[in-house]
Amino acid sequence: MCDNSLGSAFRAMMGREWCSSGAVDEEERRRAVQLQDLLAERMGRLGTESAFEVLARARALEAQGRSIIHLEIGEPDFDTPPHIVEAAIEALRGGDTHYTPAAGLPELRAAIAEEVSRTRGIPVEPDRVVVTPGGKPIMFFTILALAEEGAEVIYPDPGFPIYESVIRFAGATPVPLPLREELGFAFDPDELRRLVTKRTRLVIVNSPHNPTGAVIGREVLEELARLAQEYGFIVLSDEIYRRIVYDVEAPSIASLPGMAERTVILDGFSKTYAMTGWRLGYGVAPRWLAEHLVRLAVNCHSCVPGFTQRAGLAALRGPQDAVDRMVAEFRRRRDAVVAGLNSLPGVRCAVPAGAFYVFPNVTETGRSASELARELLEQAGVAVLAGTAFGRYGEGYLRLSFANSLENLLEAIERMRRYLG
Repeated sequence: MCDNSLGSAFRAMMGREWCSSGAVDEEERRRAVQLQDLLAERMGRLGTESAFEVLARARALEAQGRSIIHLEIGEPDFDTPPHIVEAAIEALRGGDTHYTPAAGLPELRAAIAEEVSRTRGIPVEPDRVVVTPGGKPIMFFTILALAEEGAEVIYPDPGFPIYESVIRFAGATPVPLPLREELGFAFDPDELRRLVTKRTRLVIVNSPHNPTGAVIGREVLEELARLAQEYGFIVLSDEIYRRIVYDVEAPSIASLPGMAERTVILDGFSKTYAMTGWRLGYGVAPRWLAEHLVRLAVNCHSCVPGFTQRAGLAALRGPQDAVDRMVAEFRRRRDAVVAGLNSLPGVRCAVPAGAFYVFPNVTETGRSASELARELLEQAGVAVLAGTAFGRYGEGYLRLSFANSLENLLEAIERMRRYLG
Protein backbone atom coordinates (compact mmCIF):
# COMPACT_ATOMS: atom_id res chain seq x y z
CA MET A 1 0.00 0.00 0.00
CA CYS A 2 1.34 3.44 -0.88
CA ASP A 3 1.77 5.80 2.07
CA ASN A 4 0.49 9.26 1.19
CA SER A 5 0.58 10.57 4.80
CA LEU A 6 3.43 12.98 4.09
CA GLY A 7 3.91 16.21 5.98
CA SER A 8 3.67 18.37 2.87
CA ALA A 9 0.72 18.58 0.50
CA PHE A 10 3.21 18.68 -2.32
CA ARG A 11 4.92 15.49 -1.19
CA ALA A 12 1.53 13.86 -0.82
CA MET A 13 0.65 14.86 -4.35
CA MET A 14 3.94 13.47 -5.64
CA GLY A 15 3.30 10.26 -3.74
CA ARG A 16 -0.11 9.85 -5.34
CA GLU A 17 1.43 10.36 -8.75
CA TRP A 18 3.87 7.55 -8.08
CA CYS A 19 1.07 5.37 -6.68
CA SER A 20 -0.99 5.80 -9.83
CA SER A 21 1.85 4.80 -12.11
CA GLY A 22 1.88 1.27 -13.41
CA ALA A 23 5.46 1.57 -14.63
CA VAL A 24 7.14 0.74 -11.30
CA ASP A 25 6.80 -2.09 -8.82
CA GLU A 26 5.43 -1.73 -5.28
CA GLU A 27 8.84 -1.62 -3.62
CA GLU A 28 10.06 1.13 -5.91
CA ARG A 29 6.88 3.09 -5.22
CA ARG A 30 7.44 2.76 -1.49
CA ARG A 31 11.04 3.96 -1.71
CA ALA A 32 10.08 6.84 -3.97
CA VAL A 33 7.42 8.05 -1.55
CA GLN A 34 9.90 7.93 1.33
CA LEU A 35 12.48 9.87 -0.67
CA GLN A 36 10.01 12.68 -1.33
CA ASP A 37 11.04 13.98 2.10
CA LEU A 38 14.37 14.97 0.56
CA LEU A 39 12.74 17.50 -1.74
CA ALA A 40 13.35 21.13 -0.88
CA GLU A 41 10.31 22.98 0.44
CA ARG A 42 10.52 25.46 -2.43
CA MET A 43 9.63 22.72 -4.91
CA GLY A 44 6.14 22.77 -3.44
CA ARG A 45 5.85 26.39 -4.57
CA LEU A 46 6.63 25.61 -8.19
CA GLY A 47 3.63 25.21 -10.47
CA THR A 48 3.21 24.04 -14.05
CA GLU A 49 1.16 24.70 -17.18
CA SER A 50 -2.30 23.18 -17.41
CA ALA A 51 -2.05 23.09 -21.19
CA PHE A 52 0.33 20.16 -21.06
CA GLU A 53 -1.84 18.32 -18.54
CA VAL A 54 -4.87 18.73 -20.79
CA LEU A 55 -2.78 17.62 -23.77
CA ALA A 56 -1.82 14.44 -21.90
CA ARG A 57 -5.48 13.66 -21.12
CA ALA A 58 -6.42 14.35 -24.72
CA ARG A 59 -3.67 12.02 -25.97
CA ALA A 60 -4.92 9.30 -23.63
CA LEU A 61 -8.40 9.61 -25.11
CA GLU A 62 -6.95 9.47 -28.61
CA ALA A 63 -5.12 6.28 -27.64
CA GLN A 64 -8.56 4.83 -26.88
CA GLY A 65 -9.68 5.67 -30.42
CA ARG A 66 -11.41 8.98 -29.67
CA SER A 67 -11.27 11.90 -32.11
CA ILE A 68 -9.97 15.03 -30.35
CA ILE A 69 -9.56 18.51 -31.80
CA HIS A 70 -6.67 20.24 -30.06
CA LEU A 71 -7.30 23.86 -29.14
CA GLU A 72 -5.38 23.77 -25.86
CA ILE A 73 -1.76 24.35 -26.90
CA GLY A 74 -0.42 27.80 -27.77
CA GLU A 75 1.80 26.90 -30.69
CA PRO A 76 1.66 28.08 -34.33
CA ASP A 77 0.62 25.23 -36.60
CA PHE A 78 2.99 26.46 -39.31
CA ASP A 79 6.43 25.14 -40.16
CA THR A 80 9.52 27.24 -39.60
CA PRO A 81 10.27 29.13 -42.86
CA PRO A 82 12.73 27.14 -45.03
CA HIS A 83 15.45 29.81 -45.16
CA ILE A 84 15.67 29.72 -41.36
CA VAL A 85 15.98 25.93 -41.35
CA GLU A 86 18.66 26.07 -44.03
CA ALA A 87 20.69 28.57 -42.01
CA ALA A 88 20.79 26.12 -39.10
CA ILE A 89 21.70 23.20 -41.36
CA GLU A 90 24.50 25.20 -42.95
CA ALA A 91 25.82 26.15 -39.52
CA LEU A 92 25.78 22.52 -38.39
CA ARG A 93 27.57 21.36 -41.51
CA GLY A 94 30.10 24.12 -40.93
CA GLY A 95 30.93 22.74 -37.50
CA ASP A 96 29.00 25.25 -35.39
CA THR A 97 28.54 22.74 -32.57
CA HIS A 98 30.70 24.28 -29.85
CA TYR A 99 30.15 26.59 -26.91
CA THR A 100 29.04 30.13 -27.64
CA PRO A 101 29.19 33.26 -25.45
CA ALA A 102 26.78 33.07 -22.52
CA ALA A 103 25.01 36.28 -23.57
CA GLY A 104 24.65 35.14 -27.18
CA LEU A 105 26.53 35.45 -30.45
CA PRO A 106 27.67 39.05 -31.01
CA GLU A 107 26.11 39.05 -34.48
CA LEU A 108 22.72 37.98 -33.16
CA ARG A 109 22.82 40.40 -30.24
CA ALA A 110 23.59 43.22 -32.68
CA ALA A 111 20.72 42.17 -34.97
CA ILE A 112 18.32 42.01 -32.03
CA ALA A 113 19.47 45.42 -30.82
CA GLU A 114 18.80 46.84 -34.29
CA GLU A 115 15.37 45.19 -34.44
CA VAL A 116 14.31 46.43 -31.02
CA SER A 117 15.67 49.91 -31.70
CA ARG A 118 13.67 50.08 -34.93
CA THR A 119 10.42 48.63 -33.63
CA ARG A 120 10.33 50.29 -30.21
CA GLY A 121 11.88 53.58 -31.22
CA ILE A 122 14.57 53.55 -28.56
CA PRO A 123 18.35 53.21 -28.77
CA VAL A 124 19.42 49.69 -27.76
CA GLU A 125 23.06 48.64 -27.53
CA PRO A 126 24.00 44.98 -28.08
CA ASP A 127 25.39 44.66 -24.55
CA ARG A 128 21.85 45.07 -23.21
CA VAL A 129 20.69 41.96 -25.12
CA VAL A 130 20.75 38.50 -23.51
CA VAL A 131 19.97 35.49 -25.73
CA THR A 132 18.39 32.51 -23.98
CA PRO A 133 16.91 29.07 -24.81
CA GLY A 134 13.37 30.38 -25.23
CA GLY A 135 11.72 33.35 -23.59
CA LYS A 136 10.99 31.70 -20.23
CA PRO A 137 14.57 32.05 -18.91
CA ILE A 138 14.30 35.84 -19.23
CA MET A 139 11.18 35.73 -17.07
CA PHE A 140 12.78 33.30 -14.63
CA PHE A 141 16.07 35.17 -14.40
CA THR A 142 14.46 38.60 -14.05
CA ILE A 143 12.25 37.43 -11.21
CA LEU A 144 15.12 35.60 -9.48
CA ALA A 145 17.36 38.64 -9.83
CA LEU A 146 14.83 41.09 -8.38
CA ALA A 147 12.39 39.20 -6.15
CA GLU A 148 13.02 37.64 -2.77
CA GLU A 149 11.29 37.02 0.54
CA GLY A 150 9.51 40.17 1.62
CA ALA A 151 9.27 41.54 -1.91
CA GLU A 152 6.08 41.74 -3.95
CA VAL A 153 5.61 41.14 -7.66
CA ILE A 154 2.44 42.26 -9.44
CA TYR A 155 1.35 40.08 -12.36
CA PRO A 156 -1.69 39.93 -14.68
CA ASP A 157 -4.62 37.70 -13.76
CA PRO A 158 -5.73 35.99 -15.92
CA GLY A 159 -2.22 35.54 -17.23
CA PHE A 160 0.51 33.10 -18.17
CA PRO A 161 0.57 30.70 -15.17
CA ILE A 162 4.35 30.51 -14.95
CA TYR A 163 4.50 34.14 -13.76
CA GLU A 164 2.93 33.26 -10.43
CA SER A 165 4.82 29.97 -10.24
CA VAL A 166 8.24 31.60 -10.50
CA ILE A 167 7.32 34.47 -8.17
CA ARG A 168 6.43 31.94 -5.47
CA PHE A 169 9.52 29.88 -6.22
CA ALA A 170 11.69 32.97 -5.66
CA GLY A 171 10.11 33.39 -2.23
CA ALA A 172 8.36 36.64 -3.10
CA THR A 173 4.67 37.44 -2.71
CA PRO A 174 2.61 37.27 -5.92
CA VAL A 175 0.04 40.06 -6.21
CA PRO A 176 -2.58 39.44 -8.94
CA LEU A 177 -3.66 42.42 -11.05
CA PRO A 178 -7.19 41.75 -12.35
CA LEU A 179 -7.81 42.09 -16.08
CA ARG A 180 -11.51 42.66 -16.61
CA GLU A 181 -13.64 42.00 -19.67
CA GLU A 182 -15.47 45.33 -19.30
CA LEU A 183 -12.10 47.09 -19.72
CA GLY A 184 -11.19 45.04 -22.79
CA PHE A 185 -9.06 42.80 -20.55
CA ALA A 186 -6.78 45.70 -19.73
CA PHE A 187 -6.02 46.62 -16.14
CA ASP A 188 -7.48 49.54 -14.25
CA PRO A 189 -4.63 52.00 -13.45
CA ASP A 190 -6.39 53.03 -10.24
CA GLU A 191 -6.56 49.40 -9.15
CA LEU A 192 -2.88 48.98 -9.95
CA ARG A 193 -2.05 52.03 -7.84
CA ARG A 194 -3.87 50.49 -4.89
CA LEU A 195 -1.81 47.31 -5.25
CA VAL A 196 1.60 48.99 -5.45
CA THR A 197 3.46 49.26 -2.13
CA LYS A 198 6.97 50.10 -1.01
CA ARG A 199 7.69 46.35 -1.29
CA THR A 200 6.81 46.18 -5.00
CA ARG A 201 9.97 45.21 -6.91
CA LEU A 202 8.51 44.21 -10.25
CA VAL A 203 5.32 44.57 -12.29
CA ILE A 204 4.74 42.13 -15.16
CA VAL A 205 2.73 43.11 -18.22
CA ASN A 206 1.99 41.00 -21.28
CA SER A 207 0.76 42.56 -24.52
CA PRO A 208 -0.52 41.12 -26.80
CA HIS A 209 -1.89 39.03 -23.99
CA ASN A 210 -2.14 35.34 -23.29
CA PRO A 211 -4.88 34.14 -22.73
CA THR A 212 -7.23 36.96 -23.82
CA GLY A 213 -5.56 38.33 -26.96
CA ALA A 214 -5.91 41.87 -25.58
CA VAL A 215 -3.48 44.65 -26.50
CA ILE A 216 -2.72 47.26 -23.84
CA GLY A 217 -3.18 50.80 -25.11
CA ARG A 218 -0.61 53.55 -24.78
CA GLU A 219 -2.69 55.53 -22.27
CA VAL A 220 -2.79 52.63 -19.81
CA LEU A 221 0.95 52.04 -20.24
CA GLU A 222 1.58 55.71 -19.54
CA GLU A 223 -0.16 55.32 -16.18
CA LEU A 224 2.02 52.30 -15.42
CA ALA A 225 5.12 54.27 -16.40
CA ARG A 226 4.17 57.07 -14.01
CA LEU A 227 3.79 54.58 -11.18
CA ALA A 228 7.10 52.88 -12.01
CA GLN A 229 8.94 56.17 -11.83
CA GLU A 230 7.11 57.23 -8.69
CA TYR A 231 7.68 54.00 -6.76
CA GLY A 232 10.92 52.88 -8.41
CA PHE A 233 9.97 49.36 -9.49
CA ILE A 234 11.03 47.54 -12.66
CA VAL A 235 8.61 46.43 -15.39
CA LEU A 236 8.94 43.07 -17.13
CA SER A 237 7.20 43.52 -20.48
CA ASP A 238 6.39 40.17 -22.09
CA GLU A 239 6.12 41.01 -25.79
CA ILE A 240 6.44 37.53 -27.26
CA TYR A 241 3.29 38.01 -29.40
CA ARG A 242 4.20 41.53 -30.60
CA ARG A 243 4.15 40.69 -34.32
CA ILE A 244 0.83 38.83 -34.15
CA VAL A 245 -1.64 41.73 -34.12
CA TYR A 246 -4.72 42.62 -36.16
CA ASP A 247 -5.46 46.22 -37.19
CA VAL A 248 -3.57 47.64 -34.20
CA GLU A 249 -0.03 48.21 -33.01
CA ALA A 250 1.14 46.83 -29.69
CA PRO A 251 3.03 49.67 -28.00
CA SER A 252 5.93 48.81 -25.71
CA ILE A 253 6.22 50.48 -22.34
CA ALA A 254 9.98 50.64 -22.94
CA SER A 255 9.26 53.24 -25.64
CA LEU A 256 7.82 55.72 -23.13
CA PRO A 257 10.04 58.48 -21.74
CA GLY A 258 12.23 57.28 -18.89
CA MET A 259 11.14 53.64 -19.15
CA ALA A 260 13.94 52.05 -21.19
CA GLU A 261 16.11 52.22 -18.07
CA ARG A 262 13.56 50.39 -15.92
CA THR A 263 12.04 47.88 -18.36
CA VAL A 264 13.04 44.33 -19.28
CA ILE A 265 11.64 43.37 -22.69
CA LEU A 266 10.97 39.66 -23.14
CA ASP A 267 10.72 38.56 -26.76
CA GLY A 268 11.77 35.69 -28.98
CA PHE A 269 11.34 33.68 -32.13
CA SER A 270 8.88 30.95 -31.11
CA LYS A 271 5.58 32.59 -32.00
CA THR A 272 6.60 35.01 -34.77
CA TYR A 273 8.64 32.54 -36.82
CA ALA A 274 6.93 29.28 -35.77
CA MET A 275 10.07 28.19 -33.92
CA THR A 276 8.64 26.88 -30.65
CA GLY A 277 10.82 23.77 -30.68
CA TRP A 278 14.01 25.67 -31.44
CA ARG A 279 14.00 27.30 -27.97
CA LEU A 280 15.35 30.71 -28.87
CA GLY A 281 14.39 33.87 -27.03
CA TYR A 282 15.96 37.02 -25.70
CA GLY A 283 15.69 39.83 -23.24
CA VAL A 284 16.61 43.49 -23.49
CA ALA A 285 17.42 44.90 -20.07
CA PRO A 286 19.10 47.90 -18.49
CA ARG A 287 22.84 47.31 -18.66
CA TRP A 288 23.22 46.90 -14.90
CA LEU A 289 20.58 44.16 -14.86
CA ALA A 290 21.65 42.47 -18.11
CA GLU A 291 24.98 41.62 -16.48
CA HIS A 292 23.17 39.69 -13.76
CA LEU A 293 20.93 37.92 -16.26
CA VAL A 294 24.09 36.71 -17.99
CA ARG A 295 25.46 35.45 -14.66
CA LEU A 296 22.29 33.45 -14.17
CA ALA A 297 22.61 32.09 -17.72
CA VAL A 298 26.17 30.93 -16.99
CA ASN A 299 24.96 29.12 -13.89
CA CYS A 300 21.94 27.61 -15.64
CA HIS A 301 22.42 26.65 -19.28
CA SER A 302 25.92 28.01 -20.14
CA CYS A 303 24.93 29.12 -23.62
CA VAL A 304 22.51 28.75 -26.52
CA PRO A 305 23.65 26.50 -29.41
CA GLY A 306 25.32 28.42 -32.20
CA PHE A 307 23.36 26.80 -35.01
CA THR A 308 20.11 27.81 -33.31
CA GLN A 309 21.32 31.39 -33.06
CA ARG A 310 22.32 31.36 -36.74
CA ALA A 311 18.73 30.41 -37.49
CA GLY A 312 17.56 33.37 -35.42
CA LEU A 313 19.89 35.67 -37.34
CA ALA A 314 18.41 34.41 -40.61
CA ALA A 315 14.91 34.99 -39.23
CA LEU A 316 15.60 38.63 -38.41
CA ARG A 317 17.57 39.49 -41.53
CA GLY A 318 15.70 37.37 -44.05
CA PRO A 319 12.33 37.82 -45.79
CA GLN A 320 9.32 38.44 -43.55
CA ASP A 321 6.60 37.36 -45.98
CA ALA A 322 6.03 34.06 -44.14
CA VAL A 323 5.20 36.01 -40.99
CA ASP A 324 2.77 38.21 -42.89
CA ARG A 325 1.03 35.18 -44.41
CA MET A 326 0.76 33.47 -41.03
CA VAL A 327 -0.77 36.54 -39.38
CA ALA A 328 -3.24 36.94 -42.27
CA GLU A 329 -4.32 33.33 -41.85
CA PHE A 330 -4.66 33.77 -38.09
CA ARG A 331 -6.90 36.77 -38.73
CA ARG A 332 -9.14 34.69 -41.02
CA ARG A 333 -9.42 31.97 -38.39
CA ARG A 334 -10.00 34.47 -35.59
CA ASP A 335 -12.96 36.00 -37.40
CA ALA A 336 -14.52 32.61 -38.07
CA VAL A 337 -14.02 31.35 -34.52
CA VAL A 338 -15.38 34.51 -32.87
CA ALA A 339 -18.47 34.41 -35.09
CA GLY A 340 -18.96 30.73 -34.37
CA LEU A 341 -18.58 31.08 -30.61
CA ASN A 342 -20.98 34.00 -30.49
CA SER A 343 -23.61 31.80 -32.15
CA LEU A 344 -23.44 29.21 -29.34
CA PRO A 345 -25.98 29.24 -26.49
CA GLY A 346 -24.57 30.77 -23.31
CA VAL A 347 -21.32 31.91 -24.94
CA ARG A 348 -20.10 35.46 -25.50
CA CYS A 349 -16.74 36.14 -27.16
CA ALA A 350 -14.88 39.43 -27.63
CA VAL A 351 -12.68 39.93 -30.69
CA PRO A 352 -9.00 39.62 -29.72
CA ALA A 353 -6.64 42.26 -31.10
CA GLY A 354 -3.55 40.07 -30.97
CA ALA A 355 -2.00 36.64 -30.35
CA PHE A 356 -3.89 33.51 -31.49
CA TYR A 357 -6.33 32.93 -28.66
CA VAL A 358 -9.97 33.66 -27.95
CA PHE A 359 -11.26 33.92 -24.39
CA PRO A 360 -15.03 33.43 -24.50
CA ASN A 361 -17.27 34.15 -21.53
CA VAL A 362 -19.20 30.97 -20.69
CA THR A 363 -20.88 31.98 -17.43
CA GLU A 364 -24.36 31.69 -18.96
CA THR A 365 -23.83 28.00 -19.73
CA GLY A 366 -24.41 27.36 -16.02
CA ARG A 367 -21.13 25.51 -15.61
CA SER A 368 -17.83 26.50 -14.07
CA ALA A 369 -14.91 26.96 -16.42
CA SER A 370 -13.21 23.75 -15.29
CA GLU A 371 -16.43 21.73 -15.52
CA LEU A 372 -17.14 22.91 -19.03
CA ALA A 373 -13.56 22.39 -20.20
CA ARG A 374 -13.61 18.83 -18.86
CA GLU A 375 -16.99 18.08 -20.42
CA LEU A 376 -15.98 19.47 -23.80
CA LEU A 377 -12.92 17.23 -23.83
CA GLU A 378 -14.59 14.07 -22.59
CA GLN A 379 -18.02 14.43 -24.22
CA ALA A 380 -17.46 16.61 -27.29
CA GLY A 381 -13.87 15.76 -28.19
CA VAL A 382 -12.64 19.38 -28.05
CA ALA A 383 -9.57 20.13 -25.93
CA VAL A 384 -9.64 23.64 -24.45
CA LEU A 385 -8.35 25.26 -21.27
CA ALA A 386 -10.40 26.55 -18.38
CA GLY A 387 -9.85 30.22 -17.72
CA THR A 388 -8.93 29.33 -14.15
CA ALA A 389 -5.75 27.75 -15.51
CA PHE A 390 -4.63 31.37 -15.87
CA GLY A 391 -5.70 32.61 -12.44
CA ARG A 392 -8.81 33.05 -10.34
CA TYR A 393 -10.03 35.97 -12.43
CA GLY A 394 -10.26 33.55 -15.34
CA GLU A 395 -13.33 31.89 -13.82
CA GLY A 396 -16.23 31.96 -16.26
CA TYR A 397 -14.00 31.83 -19.34
CA LEU A 398 -12.33 29.30 -21.62
CA ARG A 399 -9.19 29.73 -23.67
CA LEU A 400 -9.18 28.34 -27.20
CA SER A 401 -6.19 28.53 -29.49
CA PHE A 402 -6.99 29.12 -33.14
CA ALA A 403 -3.57 27.83 -34.16
CA ASN A 404 -5.26 24.97 -35.99
CA SER A 405 -6.72 24.52 -39.45
CA LEU A 406 -9.91 26.41 -40.28
CA GLU A 407 -11.57 23.08 -41.03
CA ASN A 408 -10.76 21.76 -37.56
CA LEU A 409 -11.80 25.01 -35.91
CA LEU A 410 -15.21 24.97 -37.59
CA GLU A 411 -15.66 21.32 -36.66
CA ALA A 412 -14.79 22.17 -33.04
CA ILE A 413 -17.46 24.86 -33.02
CA GLU A 414 -20.03 22.38 -34.35
CA ARG A 415 -19.07 19.81 -31.72
CA MET A 416 -19.50 22.46 -29.03
CA ARG A 417 -22.86 23.45 -30.53
CA ARG A 418 -24.11 19.87 -30.43
CA TYR A 419 -22.96 19.45 -26.84
CA LEU A 420 -24.35 22.75 -25.55
CA GLY A 421 -27.63 22.17 -27.34
